[in-house]
Amino acid sequence: MDPQPAKHDTPDANVVMAVHDADHTIINNRQKDTGRWGTLVLAYKTLGVVFGGLVTSPLYVYPSMPLKSPTKDDYLGIYSIMFWTLTLIGGVKYASIALKADDQGEGGTFALYSLLCRNINIGILSSKSANLNPSNSYVNQSRKPSRLGKFFERSLISRRVLLFIAMLGMCMLIGDGILTPAISVLSAMDGIRARFPSVSKSLVEALSAIIIIVIFLLQKFGTSRVSFVFSPIMGAWTLTTPLVGIYSIIKYYPSIFKAISPHYIVHFFLRNGKQGWICLGGTIMCITGSEAMFADLGHFNRSSIRIAFFCTIYPSLVLTYAGQTAYLIRNPSDQADGFYKFIPSAVYWPMFVIATLAAIVASQSLISATFSVIKQSVVLDYFPRVKVVHTSSSNEGEVYSPEVNYILMILCVAVILIFGDGQDIGNAFGVVVSMVMLITTILLTLVMIIIWRTPLALVALYFVVFFVMESVYVSAICTKIPEGGWIPFAISLILAFIMFGWFYGRQRKLEYELTHKIDLERFRTLLTDPGVQRVPGICFFYTNIQDGLTPILGHYIKNMRSLHKVTVFTTLRYLLVPKVAPDERIVVSKLGLKGVYRCVIRYGYSDKLSLEGDDLVNQVIESLRSHVLHCSNHNSVEVEDETSELEEAKLAGVVHIRGKTRFHIGKHSGWFDRTMLAFYEFLHSNCRSALPALGVPLPQRIEVGMLYEA
Repeated sequence: MDPQPAKHDTPDANVVMAVHDADHTIINNRQKDTGRWGTLVLAYKTLGVVFGGLVTSPLYVYPSMPLKSPTKDDYLGIYSIMFWTLTLIGGVKYASIALKADDQGEGGTFALYSLLCRNINIGILSSKSANLNPSNSYVNQSRKPSRLGKFFERSLISRRVLLFIAMLGMCMLIGDGILTPAISVLSAMDGIRARFPSVSKSLVEALSAIIIIVIFLLQKFGTSRVSFVFSPIMGAWTLTTPLVGIYSIIKYYPSIFKAISPHYIVHFFLRNGKQGWICLGGTIMCITGSEAMFADLGHFNRSSIRIAFFCTIYPSLVLTYAGQTAYLIRNPSDQADGFYKFIPSAVYWPMFVIATLAAIVASQSLISATFSVIKQSVVLDYFPRVKVVHTSSSNEGEVYSPEVNYILMILCVAVILIFGDGQDIGNAFGVVVSMVMLITTILLTLVMIIIWRTPLALVALYFVVFFVMESVYVSAICTKIPEGGWIPFAISLILAFIMFGWFYGRQRKLEYELTHKIDLERFRTLLTDPGVQRVPGICFFYTNIQDGLTPILGHYIKNMRSLHKVTVFTTLRYLLVPKVAPDERIVVSKLGLKGVYRCVIRYGYSDKLSLEGDDLVNQVIESLRSHVLHCSNHNSVEVEDETSELEEAKLAGVVHIRGKTRFHIGKHSGWFDRTMLAFYEFLHSNCRSALPALGVPLPQRIEVGMLYEA
């Protein structure tokens, strides 16, 4: 939130301007240039964190493409499709272009939306109050917005659609966190049936469910304790599978690489028609995990991800798929088990163990990414508050949410037991992959036009190639919606509706508070009432606005007839930037009345909420002391009086006051407001309080109820 102050000479306006100026000095504490060897080390580490879903895709791609009586030319056409999909989408779109579109080191669909928010005014409220949206704190005013940017600023509907698209992309990634463990572990465990056909399918599903449950139960311990084995496992996988692929190429079909020629794709579709188009629903999964390569940009630098992709992942997948295809050309009936059948008997069980471990690592990486996405959404008020625990003292990005973890576990096990057929889960997985890619293409195109100001010819080339390519994939996979593809749509739409409803309700509350705020003059009038007493102690009065005071304050004073001698109006400000430097975390100011101060505590969406309980009180008081010393004009008596007053207030007791507000939905409200605000009230009544996140003791909390008229 970055309101425009009405007057620059008032104390309250000064603190707003101070916060606004300080906002533009935020230094991102992202990893700096680590040098050549440091980058190579990071590139090795990315194998175990970033590429889990991508490198395990050979386990389930071919079984997801049922072909009727496939021929040699069919397999050559399929391999050509996978090769160019990997090359264009994985290599060109993500590794070469998307990685440049980071939001101060963070990647993913939400980072793209954040980048747009920081350059144009695209809040979801009406244009008269759009500048009050928290997401616009970092709007770049250094140059005029483009025509497209102006269109989004003027159109409320387009802003809502864009927000919903960004949220849908995030929700699809969460759906990926459900489906990746299911399909990866289930596909790996299917190796038992490939070797022992007498083993029942139900037993494989049960074993897969047990492994999934164990993975989720271990989440509370964090990944740092086992992460040292992640990269060796994925390194072994990316080394052994292409070696097996080379063996199969030599043994079964040495000329397989002639399929790189795109004319095999044309002949494949001419020969198979609709059936070939439907097969795209399986080939799309060869690129699954590419979005994680972009989303995990915040954990590694751009160079390390590119080195890992182009030097290990890409050649490994190209050779592995070539080997599988060469085997299937000579054994076309083995497509239903296209991975384990092409493994030589001498190395079958070692490869089974490596495949199972790789599936576990792939599951872990997507689950961790889901926790990170949920945390970012919560701190930016895009998602109802859930408990977020930091499981590592050295890695702030390593988080765990108990509620989210157990919901994911239940859904993941349900997917395995109810839709145990790998074909159905593969259909659902394909929907997630294709939709997230398409959403990224749309947002990245907007970034090119609005922020990068890329020449329109290049933008058109990018958009036409990737939008058309991914739209064809989406159209193909949508035919699988009745066969399991509806699962991620249902999950994602529910999550997106929850996120949109929560964010809309929070914004409407903010709009009400800004239009009914208490200015400094009215506050002074309230305090001069003879019946209002200044009681001992220090009060942290939480408010969502900075330019003015929350209307809850007037409600509180009129009913309680008192105010603490030291009152600090505190705003927790979550910014659309990844990190806020620790020395810029707290901004304080005097409000021109004795014992009354303003405090803004700022966090980026990748920051750890490190101020808790007494630590919060001590740091704020220390900041107030420093501010008093800085603004005292060398008046030692005044400094001593104010600092002693702060210390006495702290000793007298600390209380934290927050509003417990609800909407009163009137008869004149439209159907959209009635629906969304009623849904928001349901969410708000069932989520966690904001103050427990700060570790405020229960005896120090006070909630003041008030109705806001919608």
